[in-house]
Amino acid sequence: MFRTKRSALVRRLWRSRAPGGEDEEEGAGGGGGGGELRGEGATDGRAHGAGGGGGAGRAVCCLGKAVRGAKGHHHPHPPAAGAGAAGGGEADLKALTHSVLKKLKERQLELLLQAVESRGGTRTACLLLPGRLDCRLGLGAPAGSQPAQPPSTYSLPLLLCKVFRWPDLRHSSEVKRLCCCESYGKINPELVCCNPHHLSRLCELESPPPPYSRYPMDFLKPTDSQLLLEPGDRSHWCVVAYWEEKTRVGRLYCVQEPSLDIFYDLPQGNGFCLGQLNSDNKSQLVQKVRSKIGCGIQLTREVDGVWVYNRSSYPIFIKSATLDNPDSRTLLVHKVFPGFSIKAFDYEKAYSLQRPNDHEFMQQPWTGFTVQISFVKGWGQCYTRQFISSCPCWLEVIFNSR
Repeated sequence: MFRTKRSALVRRLWRSRAPGGEDEEEGAGGGGGGGELRGEGATDGRAHGAGGGGGAGRAVCCLGKAVRGAKGHHHPHPPAAGAGAAGGGEADLKALTHSVLKKLKERQLELLLQAVESRGGTRTACLLLPGRLDCRLGLGAPAGSQPAQPPSTYSLPLLLCKVFRWPDLRHSSEVKRLCCCESYGKINPELVCCNPHHLSRLCELESPPPPYSRYPMDFLKPTDSQLLLEPGDRSHWCVVAYWEEKTRVGRLYCVQEPSLDIFYDLPQGNGFCLGQLNSDNKSQLVQKVRSKIGCGIQLTREVDGVWVYNRSSYPIFIKSATLDNPDSRTLLVHKVFPGFSIKAFDYEKAYSLQRPNDHEFMQQPWTGFTVQISFVKGWGQCYTRQFISSCPCWLEVIFNSR
């Protein structure tokens, strides 16, 4: 019997599904080579995000709940997803997925396959499908027997994210739609985007923070950044500086568009290409980390603040005053795994932390309007690197406070 193009697309899509959390390899989200540090490389396939439910372990400096399977979508050859999903096994998940895929048109299957196989490395179009279509998982129990768990109901976008990105995903509150998506900001539309790479996983922070994650605030050094934060200058909402250890590489990048991709190679985005910057650094570690930046991050200014989405295949590390307790005299380093988003900066909270009567504050940039992001390697009390200036490749994002 000859296979139709539709059946071939469905087969390719099923083979491209995310692996189960138990069978993942070390590496893709584990800090990437040089896992000699406590908590930096020993992620053991865990990622923090809302609605955990995987492993009980926790990355030492990670301020969030640990779950398994967040990095599975970067696995080049996915093994069988034996873990299936809560409320149904592999057979249930396969049957449900195939029943959904068979309802899609050939062009829709091609678009979905393009998104899945690109793993978010390139921008793909929205896959608009009926938003009210719900999918029930866990109804495949033999006649006369009860399923191990009650059936779980998923929206179509959530199901596709579960199949192709995060097998442990349970609820829509665990994901956030990216601003590049047509369905971003829309409530109950007739057609909703089901592209699994137009959503990200949410980091869920704990309160209060664990004491072992605290470390002294970094020394606030003067920069060329001061010159760009002139009163009344509203041509940009932030500037980005790229550093390799203690040396800034290239010029400051002024951000005017609401969303900016920061990546290493040109095919991986449209924005700030780090690979185009001239660097004289010969350090093997710097060169190794540079090669792992890949798709990098997406920096987005939204209504409630500035969000950072990790598009790369390795963790990033973030320090921001608005992520911590306002009464704390120290800042924490937050580990963000591939595919996860975190609200790295909150304007309202930042303004509430200002000291308007402090003459010193008025004369120099304040750390409350600065976010530091390191690729692959972390820093702080839990690592051999105490300061971000010891990290191989990192970013300084300075927000325009005027």
